Amino acid sequence: MLAVRLPAQRAQCWALCGQRRAKFTYGPKRPREPLPRTPWTVRGPPPGAPLPWYLRKVPPVREQLPELDVVTYEGKLHRVPWLAKPRHPKWERGWHDPWHDGGPRLEEMPTYKQRPCYVFHQRTRVLEGVKQALWLTKTKLTQGLPPRILSIINDPANQCENQDERVQNAIYHARLWGSSEEDIPRETYCPVLLEDLLHLCRTMTAKFPLLGKRMFAQDYRVAAAWERESVLLQVRGIHGKILNATNLLRPIASKDEILATENHTLETFYPVLPTIDLQEVNAYDIKNDTGFREGYPYPYPHTVYIAQYDSVRKMRPPQLQAKMIMFAFGNALAKAKELYGDEPRVLENPIVVQTVATDGQCFHFLVFQLNTTDLDSSNGVKNLAWMDADHLLYEDFRSRPVIKKKVVRIPAGIHGYQPDTFKKFLALYLHGVA
Repeated sequence: MLAVRLPAQRAQCWALCGQRRAKFTYGPKRPREPLPRTPWTVRGPPPGAPLPWYLRKVPPVREQLPELDVVTYEGKLHRVPWLAKPRHPKWERGWHDPWHDGGPRLEEMPTYKQRPCYVFHQRTRVLEGVKQALWLTKTKLTQGLPPRILSIINDPANQCENQDERVQNAIYHARLWGSSEEDIPRETYCPVLLEDLLHLCRTMTAKFPLLGKRMFAQDYRVAAAWERESVLLQVRGIHGKILNATNLLRPIASKDEILATENHTLETFYPVLPTIDLQEVNAYDIKNDTGFREGYPYPYPHTVYIAQYDSVRKMRPPQLQAKMIMFAFGNALAKAKELYGDEPRVLENPIVVQTVATDGQCFHFLVFQLNTTDLDSSNGVKNLAWMDADHLLYEDFRSRPVIKKKVVRIPAGIHGYQPDTFKKFLALYLHGVA
């Protein structure tokens, strides 16, 4: 019995000794209770005060002893782990090689400016979502689509023949018939579904001949710059396809409704900066470009279509809706400055641009009306936006049935088809001719 007890006591002592040695290795003992709210815990060490020894960074040996003769593995012609890496002077070719050119420094670039510019591009995901986009564009948001669009939706004459069947065939084509894969990825079926729905909308040209005076453009570049409370902002990039027309859409809101926006107060999100998540650049050009050359026969923007299917940089619905607002505003602002110049003013004829965004299943609809280009101050006339978001075209799609115990639990095909979503999609396409 004694022989069994002695090894147990020795093991306990060894465990205590090992635990005692491991204590306080990386600094003082950390208290279990919360730290007191002192200047050290709230703001860090006071300016000029030395850091504790466990927070100090040990300088390299070459800095401690500059006169030390460093032994390298240069003569060995191979790497030796315990010897220092040799330092060689930069090799100059003697001629300019564009494939191996590091480029000029930021300060030496011809477009470098001291004043930073904050850019919203196609991959920007803003933290505050719609609220931040409304502040950046000086816009008042109204939930739901405007009455003019709703009247197009409720008119049975503005629907396709066998509309629900053809929409479901478009879903089958994108999710099942278009590929031999069992599970088609979103990157494949999302743009296919959008193109099929637009093709279905184009079949209405026989009923509305004015639809023939429109043209689609894919992967065009838009750029628009403005100032918001003395901060320089830009919207630019490639973000999808746009439907252009030969004339502008009529304003949605009347002049009285536009003047009533002066009493609207924009919502802020202090202490978060309005430019959070925007790309800060110092090498930039200030330009306003619609993406089309002068003399293009379809110069006016009608509807912007965004297919959001990036699986790497996923966007939450509020971030996608903010992207819709920013690019609708960018297209409208670029066109307004082309028509009326760069001087800030309240527009006599507001510019209306629509946006439709989808991830292959859920659709978001936006109607944006640019009333003013005087965006620096938060006072005065505001822009207007109507948004109807988060509408499922279908709830689920199964390429194969789910079978459990020889019983079909979930059949293959479309589940939860909602025809009202495509009616809104078609109404925005017919806006201006119906």
